[in-house]
Amino acid sequence: MLGSFLLVGCGLNKDWRTARRDSAGIAPDPSNANEPIVLVFGADAWGWRGWFAIHTWIATKRKGDDFYIVYDVVGWRSYNNKSVVRIARDIPDRYWYGEKPRLLKYHQGADTEKLIDAIDKAAREYPWKETYNAFPGPNSNTFVAWIAKRVPQLDLQLPFSAIGKGYADREPAQQKG
Repeated sequence: MLGSFLLVGCGLNKDWRTARRDSAGIAPDPSNANEPIVLVFGADAWGWRGWFAIHTWIATKRKGDDFYIVYDVVGWRSYNNKSVVRIARDIPDRYWYGEKPRLLKYHQGADTEKLIDAIDKAAREYPWKETYNAFPGPNSNTFVAWIAKRVPQLDLQLPFSAIGKGYADREPAQQKG
Protein backbone atom coordinates (compact mmCIF):
# COMPACT_ATOMS: atom_id res chain seq x y z
CA MET A 1 0.00 0.00 0.00
CA LEU A 2 2.70 2.50 1.00
CA GLY A 3 4.72 1.55 -2.08
CA SER A 4 1.76 2.29 -4.34
CA PHE A 5 1.27 5.64 -2.66
CA LEU A 6 4.92 6.50 -3.19
CA LEU A 7 4.81 5.52 -6.86
CA VAL A 8 1.68 7.57 -7.53
CA GLY A 9 3.13 10.53 -5.65
CA CYS A 10 6.29 10.47 -7.71
CA GLY A 11 4.33 11.67 -10.69
CA LEU A 12 4.58 8.81 -13.14
CA ASN A 13 3.26 11.13 -15.83
CA LYS A 14 6.14 13.59 -15.28
CA ASP A 15 9.25 13.45 -17.39
CA TRP A 16 12.22 15.66 -16.54
CA ARG A 17 13.07 15.94 -20.24
CA THR A 18 9.77 17.63 -21.05
CA ALA A 19 9.18 19.44 -17.75
CA ARG A 20 8.70 23.18 -17.83
CA ARG A 21 11.97 25.19 -17.76
CA ASP A 22 10.88 28.66 -18.91
CA SER A 23 10.83 31.88 -16.90
CA ALA A 24 8.28 32.13 -14.09
CA GLY A 25 8.14 35.90 -14.65
CA ILE A 26 9.46 36.76 -11.16
CA ALA A 27 12.81 38.40 -11.94
CA PRO A 28 12.95 41.97 -13.24
CA ASP A 29 13.57 42.16 -16.98
CA PRO A 30 17.33 42.80 -17.18
CA SER A 31 17.00 45.04 -20.22
CA ASN A 32 14.66 47.35 -18.27
CA ALA A 33 16.57 47.33 -14.97
CA ASN A 34 19.79 49.34 -15.01
CA GLU A 35 20.72 48.74 -11.35
CA PRO A 36 22.60 45.65 -10.15
CA ILE A 37 20.38 42.85 -8.80
CA VAL A 38 20.90 39.72 -6.70
CA LEU A 39 18.14 37.11 -6.49
CA VAL A 40 18.10 33.86 -4.54
CA PHE A 41 15.50 31.30 -5.58
CA GLY A 42 14.25 27.97 -4.29
CA ALA A 43 11.92 25.47 -5.93
CA ASP A 44 10.67 22.07 -4.92
CA ALA A 45 13.20 19.38 -5.78
CA TRP A 46 12.49 16.95 -8.62
CA GLY A 47 10.19 14.00 -8.00
CA TRP A 48 9.45 12.62 -4.54
CA ARG A 49 12.25 14.72 -3.00
CA GLY A 50 10.05 17.76 -3.60
CA TRP A 51 7.73 16.56 -0.85
CA PHE A 52 10.28 17.74 1.71
CA ALA A 53 13.23 19.42 -0.03
CA ILE A 54 14.00 22.37 -2.26
CA HIS A 55 16.72 23.15 -4.79
CA THR A 56 18.28 26.63 -4.46
CA TRP A 57 20.31 28.89 -6.74
CA ILE A 58 21.51 32.49 -7.07
CA ALA A 59 21.12 34.88 -10.00
CA THR A 60 22.97 38.18 -10.41
CA LYS A 61 22.80 41.08 -12.83
CA ARG A 62 25.44 43.79 -12.91
CA LYS A 63 24.67 47.45 -13.51
CA GLY A 64 23.93 48.05 -17.17
CA ASP A 65 23.91 44.35 -18.13
CA ASP A 66 20.95 43.01 -20.06
CA PHE A 67 21.41 39.43 -18.79
CA TYR A 68 21.68 37.44 -15.56
CA ILE A 69 24.41 35.10 -14.41
CA VAL A 70 23.05 32.03 -12.62
CA TYR A 71 25.09 30.18 -9.98
CA ASP A 72 23.93 26.66 -9.24
CA VAL A 73 24.93 23.08 -8.52
CA VAL A 74 23.36 20.07 -10.21
CA GLY A 75 24.52 16.56 -9.43
CA TRP A 76 24.05 14.93 -12.80
CA ARG A 77 26.79 17.09 -14.27
CA SER A 78 29.26 14.84 -12.47
CA TYR A 79 28.11 11.86 -14.57
CA ASN A 80 30.12 13.27 -17.48
CA ASN A 81 33.11 14.17 -15.29
CA LYS A 82 32.06 17.83 -15.27
CA SER A 83 32.06 20.15 -12.31
CA VAL A 84 28.70 20.15 -10.53
CA VAL A 85 29.03 23.95 -10.26
CA ARG A 86 27.64 25.95 -13.15
CA ILE A 87 28.15 29.70 -13.52
CA ALA A 88 26.52 30.87 -16.74
CA ARG A 89 24.20 33.33 -18.44
CA ASP A 90 20.74 31.92 -17.99
CA ILE A 91 17.12 32.59 -17.16
CA PRO A 92 17.25 33.59 -13.47
CA ASP A 93 13.77 32.44 -12.46
CA ARG A 94 13.23 29.40 -14.61
CA TYR A 95 10.93 26.64 -13.47
CA TRP A 96 12.95 23.89 -11.82
CA TYR A 97 11.84 20.94 -13.92
CA GLY A 98 8.19 21.89 -13.69
CA GLU A 99 8.28 23.42 -10.22
CA LYS A 100 7.70 27.15 -9.90
CA PRO A 101 10.53 28.93 -8.07
CA ARG A 102 9.95 31.24 -5.14
CA LEU A 103 12.07 34.25 -4.34
CA LEU A 104 14.04 33.78 -1.12
CA LYS A 105 16.12 36.98 -1.20
CA TYR A 106 16.27 40.16 -3.27
CA HIS A 107 18.97 42.84 -3.32
CA GLN A 108 19.11 45.86 -5.61
CA GLY A 109 20.96 49.16 -5.55
CA ALA A 110 24.36 50.75 -5.10
CA ASP A 111 25.97 48.22 -2.70
CA THR A 112 24.74 45.29 -4.76
CA GLU A 113 27.67 45.44 -7.19
CA LYS A 114 30.08 44.66 -4.30
CA LEU A 115 27.72 41.87 -3.22
CA ILE A 116 27.90 40.36 -6.71
CA ASP A 117 31.72 40.43 -6.58
CA ALA A 118 31.68 38.62 -3.23
CA ILE A 119 29.16 36.02 -4.45
CA ASP A 120 31.23 35.33 -7.57
CA LYS A 121 34.43 34.93 -5.54
CA ALA A 122 32.78 32.58 -3.02
CA ALA A 123 31.19 30.49 -5.79
CA ARG A 124 34.52 30.03 -7.53
CA GLU A 125 36.13 28.95 -4.23
CA TYR A 126 33.47 26.31 -3.49
CA PRO A 127 35.44 23.26 -2.34
CA TRP A 128 33.11 20.45 -3.50
CA LYS A 129 33.05 21.16 -7.23
CA GLU A 130 33.41 17.50 -8.17
CA THR A 131 31.19 15.98 -5.47
CA TYR A 132 27.42 15.70 -5.14
CA ASN A 133 25.33 13.77 -2.64
CA ALA A 134 21.62 14.44 -2.24
CA PHE A 135 21.95 13.71 1.49
CA PRO A 136 23.64 14.85 3.64
CA GLY A 137 25.48 16.92 1.02
CA PRO A 138 27.27 18.51 -0.61
CA ASN A 139 24.44 19.50 -2.95
CA SER A 140 22.79 22.61 -4.42
CA ASN A 141 21.78 23.86 -0.99
CA THR A 142 25.29 23.32 0.35
CA PHE A 143 26.55 25.53 -2.48
CA VAL A 144 24.15 28.39 -1.71
CA ALA A 145 24.76 28.03 2.05
CA TRP A 146 28.55 28.10 1.41
CA ILE A 147 28.15 31.38 -0.45
CA ALA A 148 25.86 32.83 2.23
CA LYS A 149 28.33 31.90 4.95
CA ARG A 150 31.20 33.66 3.15
CA VAL A 151 29.07 36.62 2.11
CA PRO A 152 27.22 37.65 5.28
CA GLN A 153 25.97 40.85 3.61
CA LEU A 154 23.78 38.56 1.47
CA ASP A 155 21.73 38.22 4.69
CA LEU A 156 20.36 34.84 3.65
CA GLN A 157 18.80 32.25 5.92
CA LEU A 158 17.85 29.19 3.91
CA PRO A 159 14.62 27.45 4.94
CA PHE A 160 14.50 24.13 6.79
CA SER A 161 13.64 22.39 3.51
CA ALA A 162 17.05 23.32 2.06
CA ILE A 163 18.36 19.86 2.88
CA GLY A 164 22.18 19.83 2.77
CA LYS A 165 22.67 23.44 3.85
CA GLY A 166 24.36 22.29 7.08
CA TYR A 167 27.08 20.51 5.09
CA ALA A 168 28.54 23.97 4.33
CA ASP A 169 29.66 24.14 7.98
CA ARG A 170 32.12 21.28 7.39
CA GLU A 171 35.71 21.88 6.52
CA PRO A 172 36.50 20.66 2.99
CA ALA A 173 38.85 18.01 4.42
CA GLN A 174 35.76 16.41 6.02
CA GLN A 175 34.16 15.73 2.66
CA LYS A 176 33.36 12.20 1.61
CA GLY A 177 32.89 10.99 -1.91
